[in-house]
Amino acid sequence: MDKLGQQFGEIIAQRLKALETNAFAVETASGLPPDAIRNVIRSEKKSGPTLSRAQEICAALGLELYIGPKRDDGPVTTITADDEDYAHIPLHEASLAAGDGSQNGAVEIIDHLAFRRSWLKRIGVSAGSAVLARVQGDSMAPSIQSGDIVLIDRSRAAVPVRPRAPNDKRPAPIYAILVDGLARVKRIERPSEDITMLVSDNPSCSPELLTGHRAMELDVIGKVMWWGHTNRE
Repeated sequence: MDKLGQQFGEIIAQRLKALETNAFAVETASGLPPDAIRNVIRSEKKSGPTLSRAQEICAALGLELYIGPKRDDGPVTTITADDEDYAHIPLHEASLAAGDGSQNGAVEIIDHLAFRRSWLKRIGVSAGSAVLARVQGDSMAPSIQSGDIVLIDRSRAAVPVRPRAPNDKRPAPIYAILVDGLARVKRIERPSEDITMLVSDNPSCSPELLTGHRAMELDVIGKVMWWGHTNRE
């Protein structure tokens, strides 16, 4: 790959590291072809990405692709993600504990990630109801690792009552919740109105049983619809 392509790959790798995510997760979330970002980072092609592909990669990572005169010398011309194609989902400073819970104060938006609207529609998520947060702790491993980013659909804040048949092996859905004021992420089983079970994927963590008013008044932030693993290399 030429020098410019190598520099672009280095910028993309640094951005992934700053977001604490990886190329595969971003490719999946933004609807990019498999290896679109990974090929740029690995510099496997003799030439760099096309301008349109570079624009898509930058949009997915919340970067600006600029073409024009030097910024100090003239007016700025920018190429940005088309809002008709991409939704910029806010990443909140709050963390969700995959464990005992995280105490969050005033929640601020610290970044945005671009997701293709067509992909959000395909998984049934409205961009206006979507938020991103980071997970801390290992109780949801191996599914969700500590440091992963999760996409939460706030419109799905009602956990349906679903008694399980003995042969039903489907995993329970994952929700972001508040328990006693602490933010957590867990699978939720709700066999009846007044019984709720918080289930971890880590086999070393036992299920937690909520009954009575604690079960009925559980504060659900929303349903977790996607998560991206952090690159730990």
